[in-house]
Amino acid sequence: MAEFLALPDWANWAIPAGCLLVGCLIGLVVDRRGFGRERGRLRHEAEAKMRAATDKARHAAAHIRSEAESQGRAEVLQMREAWANEQRRRRAAVERMERRTDERMEELERKEERLSDRQERLDRRRARSDSREAELDEAHEKAEVERLELARAQRLATAAHREAQAKLEDLAGISHDEARARVMREAEAGAEAEANQMLRRARDRARSDAEHQAKKIISQAIERLSVDHASEMAVSVVHLPGDEMKGRIIGREGRNIRAFEAATGVDVVVDDTPESVILSCFDPVRREIARVAMESLVSDGRINFGRIEEVVGGSRRSVEKAMSEAAEEVLYELGIHRVEPRIRKVLGRLRYRASYGQNQLAHAREVALIASGMAGELGLDQQMTRRMGLFHDIGKGLTQESGGSHVELGHDLCKRHGEPDQVLNAIMAHHGDEPARYPETFLVTAADAISGARPGARRESFEHYVERLEKLEALASRDPAVHKAYAIKAGREIRIMVMPEKVGDTDMDRLAQETAERIESRLQYPGQIRVIVVRETRSVSYAR
Repeated sequence: MAEFLALPDWANWAIPAGCLLVGCLIGLVVDRRGFGRERGRLRHEAEAKMRAATDKARHAAAHIRSEAESQGRAEVLQMREAWANEQRRRRAAVERMERRTDERMEELERKEERLSDRQERLDRRRARSDSREAELDEAHEKAEVERLELARAQRLATAAHREAQAKLEDLAGISHDEARARVMREAEAGAEAEANQMLRRARDRARSDAEHQAKKIISQAIERLSVDHASEMAVSVVHLPGDEMKGRIIGREGRNIRAFEAATGVDVVVDDTPESVILSCFDPVRREIARVAMESLVSDGRINFGRIEEVVGGSRRSVEKAMSEAAEEVLYELGIHRVEPRIRKVLGRLRYRASYGQNQLAHAREVALIASGMAGELGLDQQMTRRMGLFHDIGKGLTQESGGSHVELGHDLCKRHGEPDQVLNAIMAHHGDEPARYPETFLVTAADAISGARPGARRESFEHYVERLEKLEALASRDPAVHKAYAIKAGREIRIMVMPEKVGDTDMDRLAQETAERIESRLQYPGQIRVIVVRETRSVSYAR
């Protein structure tokens, strides 16, 4: 039995192997069933997550699409508004162009009408000229006939004169040449005596009036050196390319114009004046800086708070450079050297300083030239005279920033910077604050008066002008023989009409001289006044 149950060797390992294989198969079957359940569970979870993610993505897409649609609608509205604004702007521009075109057409029509009227006047003048030319030709022919008749009459008169002369010589017993020589000797003797008497009177009068006449001659000669005056005002006008620029100058809620006024210290007046703004300030230097800055801003077109500060600073440097160059130019022209920088700077400020409409730098230069010319004639120091004349009103460059008169300010400035005593004396003496100690000072004072009093140098108020003319006519009418006096040529000439029965021809010179002396002693006036006395006699008769 034991032998029957005995297993071969291969069975000893095959049976365990089979058992192991069966176990593996059983485990494999069990494991596949468990894996299938786990896989089903994982699939359900993945599907649930996928559905949740899909819903979430769908909601996000819907939200994004809604935002995109609202943003697109907003952009469309903005584009429509911008297009409408552009259309309004273009329509306004077209309307402005149409208005300007209409205005230009009207102006052209008016010009055409004026040209037509002018052509008609020219035609009428041409017709009158032709008729006058014909009249002149006729008058010329008549004059030629009269000339021939006059020549014939002269020949007849000459023959008659010779015949009468021969008869007179026979009657008088003296020839014509001897009679002429006797008359000439008697006339020479009388003329010589009268000439000597007139010469003595003229010499006495010339000696008494020598000083007055010398001053008058010098002033008339000095007037040839006068230059044009520059009329200054307290306002400056800046022209604009268009009225729409005014809104940019004012800025939103007036911010730009306030910033400009604060930076420059001037008042900006924006009114109804077309294409221009007005800058007002008592200080001409600040007003010039503001004018340069405003023109720069207008030409550039960019007007904002930061830009205003930058441009005003640049304009201030530009004006300071212009003042310095003006001072250097005058000093170089006059040959004046060794001038302190502070005095140069103040001298340059006179370029934008005016007194009664007369530019002070031009006035100082003119005084220096006139005084130097007189010093050359008198043999004095021309170099020092030019320096005294140029600096005599230097204090007017400081009156805008310091208190006191320009005489005191100029004297202190030049004294602090070592100017010679002649210059200091000219500054103080040209307005009578101290007596003149040098002969050149008298010349500077005279040149200052001549420069300010020459015709056209300074503006005069209308009331003072009318008052001066009335006084002039009143002074000329004081003589009882004066019928009427008229001030003409802006008071430079007074014409006196006298009564012929009270004033003879020999009294006209006396009346003119007395009137001139009366005007000189009682009236202040620039330049000179010409006195003309007119005596007119009329004889009237009637033929019946």
